Amino acid sequence: MDPLILGLLGFACALILLALRVPIAFSLAGVSSVFILLFFAMRHGGFDIISAVAPTLSMVSSNTFDLVHSYDLSMIPLFVLLGHIAYHTGITTDIYHAARIWLKRLPGGVAMASVVGCGGFSAITGSSIACASAMGKICVPEMLRMGYDKRLATSTVAVGGTLGSLIPPSVLFIVYGIFTEMSVSRLFLAGVLPGLLSLAGFLLVIYLWVKRHPDAAPVDDTTVAKGQRRKAAIRCWPAVLLFTIIIGGIYGGFFTATEAAAVSAFSVIVIGAVQKRLNWQQFMLSIKETCTQTTSIFFIAAGAKIFVGFVALTGMAPALVDIVESADVSIWVLMLMIAGVYLLLGMFLDPLGIMVLTLPFLIPMVDGYGLDLIWFGVVVIKLLEISLITPPVGLNVFVIASVTKPKVAVYDIFMGVGRFLVMDVLVLIAIIAFPVLSLLLPNLMR
Repeated sequence: MDPLILGLLGFACALILLALRVPIAFSLAGVSSVFILLFFAMRHGGFDIISAVAPTLSMVSSNTFDLVHSYDLSMIPLFVLLGHIAYHTGITTDIYHAARIWLKRLPGGVAMASVVGCGGFSAITGSSIACASAMGKICVPEMLRMGYDKRLATSTVAVGGTLGSLIPPSVLFIVYGIFTEMSVSRLFLAGVLPGLLSLAGFLLVIYLWVKRHPDAAPVDDTTVAKGQRRKAAIRCWPAVLLFTIIIGGIYGGFFTATEAAAVSAFSVIVIGAVQKRLNWQQFMLSIKETCTQTTSIFFIAAGAKIFVGFVALTGMAPALVDIVESADVSIWVLMLMIAGVYLLLGMFLDPLGIMVLTLPFLIPMVDGYGLDLIWFGVVVIKLLEISLITPPVGLNVFVIASVTKPKVAVYDIFMGVGRFLVMDVLVLIAIIAFPVLSLLLPNLMR
């Protein structure tokens, strides 16, 4: 059988399993292993399954071994641990409380504070879904109690949670860097300006929403005690310090991304202990949650690495590149096609699953166009952000719906998210049209 046909059959089987909600790690690893076995069994024109076992096991084990022994992969448990400890010690929620005090006089000030709080949470934890879950329990009930429109209250936290994908440290950037062999430090820096641009865009949407419909966000007329603003700002120093260690350390050339992960993880433990906000039970809970989340990510990455080997073996990626090059499509048409694929896959896959499934095909294609892979990484992460809130299966929307009390219908959350989606698309267009937004900081790092 033609290796390309075998590859297409394997890819179709993987998509079917994913659509049936089979975990992505098992879907990719299982399908890839079976079809690699078939490839080696039929490579000489016959069908010798016995002789195919040894090369299949060798290929699967070597791909997995290379991934697990990747130096950059050690960042993931360190940054995940950082996020869990920062959450349990209240460092992340301090940002929200400070923003609420400072922004309360603005139209929709509490909603703006929620987005800023999510941005700060994301800048430390790097997890969109964890951010939506944690901040949804804090911010949404408070806004509903104050009389905020339920669509505004829920959608602000849903979209704010997506900032965790773009504002470093981001697990998605780490995985992208490993699979594309790009510098994770440069990817982190590339995400800063687009992340801040997204944050500013969300604040603008809230401002215009409340200006047009003042009843959507009642004015917070509670008085602020003298010195409370200053105290709230001072309480945010641990979050500022951790972000400075990560971004300032990398930009200043003091740390690699992996070293920044280790230093920031150690720093948050010391800060929590010194401030007596971290006890033994919280520390062990953070370790347990880190092990659970990291294991899940590693299994997905291992399955994806085997899938990458399968794609290379069957020649699917070069064939796709030849088709696109022969069609002679423009960069904008190419980006539109990629966006369509990501939004379609976002209906039934989580962001990490989408990325590891598509990168083996997209990277050769983008590289063939001579496009910068650091810039393309930012485009991919922004598309994954959008998929988190795109109907009918935006994961952040369902997270907010599940943690909010009193309950808010998923339909209402999606209706509120619609306004922010328009801004997300505008930011995406700006990132594609002006690569300098992504490449300015990484290029200054040289």
